[in-house]
Amino acid sequence: MEFIYPFFISFILIFFAELGDKTQVLVLSFSTKDRAKNILLGVAIGTFFSHGLAILFGSNLASFQNESFKFYSQIFTYSTFLLFGIIGFLPKKELNDNNSKSSILQKITSSKLNYMLIIAISIIIGELGDKTFLASLGLGLQYPNYKLSLITGSIFGMVASNSIAIFFGKILGNKLNPKFIEFLSNILFIIFGILGFANLFFNFF
Repeated sequence: MEFIYPFFISFILIFFAELGDKTQVLVLSFSTKDRAKNILLGVAIGTFFSHGLAILFGSNLASFQNESFKFYSQIFTYSTFLLFGIIGFLPKKELNDNNSKSSILQKITSSKLNYMLIIAISIIIGELGDKTFLASLGLGLQYPNYKLSLITGSIFGMVASNSIAIFFGKILGNKLNPKFIEFLSNILFIIFGILGFANLFFNFF
């Protein structure tokens, strides 16, 4: 039953990190153009390749039989979680969408591909270097022996988060303040970072 904890951690982190993310907005915009199950299948496929790649890469790095490397990789993971949470509380500036990634995503979404493929490709490209992608990388470093649990948790987290966007987006939009959702996400990352450093400290001593 050890695989349940990594699955749960992966699910919770990705679920909250995805709320209000640009890929979720994209999913919501396409939800009126195709059946929800097709859109969510695209989310699952895109997550499998993007987050799966990050988790596998992180797991392979952590598999090196070097205690010093494992120690510093854990520090990197927990520091990343803390950094994500802290940055989330900083004032945000309006970003210019004329960057290369946004241009590529605009071309994909305006293409005549099947909507499921558009969502899958958009998530693969859009998640590269994003908060959820780096979180998956960190999880791979932290739990290198539970790749399947992490990937499965990540997929379920993305699908669950985007299901809310599709089925309950309007209802929740009237009930919950987006800033409150972002606040919960930031707090969650900080908590996991602090718990990680605490566990590392007690194991070290």
